[in-house]
Amino acid sequence: MRYDSCVARTVLRVLVAVLSAGSVVAGFEQTLDRRSIDAAIAVGESRIEFVRTQFHEPYRIQVARSPVDYIDIVTPFRRVALLAQERAQAGGRLFQGEAIALLGDRSTVVEILVEMTFHPLNAFVGVPAYDVELADASPVVRINPLQIGRIPRFGARLEGRSLASPNTVVSSSPGNSQPMLGGTVVATFGGDTLDPNGIYDVVVSEKGKELARAQVDMGTLR
Repeated sequence: MRYDSCVARTVLRVLVAVLSAGSVVAGFEQTLDRRSIDAAIAVGESRIEFVRTQFHEPYRIQVARSPVDYIDIVTPFRRVALLAQERAQAGGRLFQGEAIALLGDRSTVVEILVEMTFHPLNAFVGVPAYDVELADASPVVRINPLQIGRIPRFGARLEGRSLASPNTVVSSSPGNSQPMLGGTVVATFGGDTLDPNGIYDVVVSEKGKELARAQVDMGTLR
């Protein structure tokens, strides 16, 4: 089998990206430099499923406390990796300059996506006014999001939907008798307000009543 320079460069990029993604000493990156963007693109473009699976695993927190199924954390680094992954799945490539442009004003924010399933007999006409905040135990402090969005889901959950641009997702349209089956709450936090190595509780509530809580260790992310 011929082992040409193109294959060698691809393998090297993947290995470097895996090592970089596994480096958690400094915690998640509040801002990205060009080297970090390249590393994120390499992760997203990897043809090795194990590389992508291992990278994304710590960003998803299983909750399984009704109505919350799980929580996804999207840091700037992961956002670039997701954009690159989506582009690769469509048969294209994401370049550094384009990644910077796509990040835009979201280059320094962390988005927390709370994925929910509702009782099929619910009478909701929209996603309830669920709130999301981060709680830090030491010192005791509550961090509110910069903004919050609520996206209804009338059909089956689409696992392939974009996590990189959740607020641009168009939810399935309701049928004449189709109930709202679930929804996603997207809470946006300023990266500079978070400790890169902090451990926070993601608290989901409705009118002050706590519905679910899950812990995220930002030091294990990038």
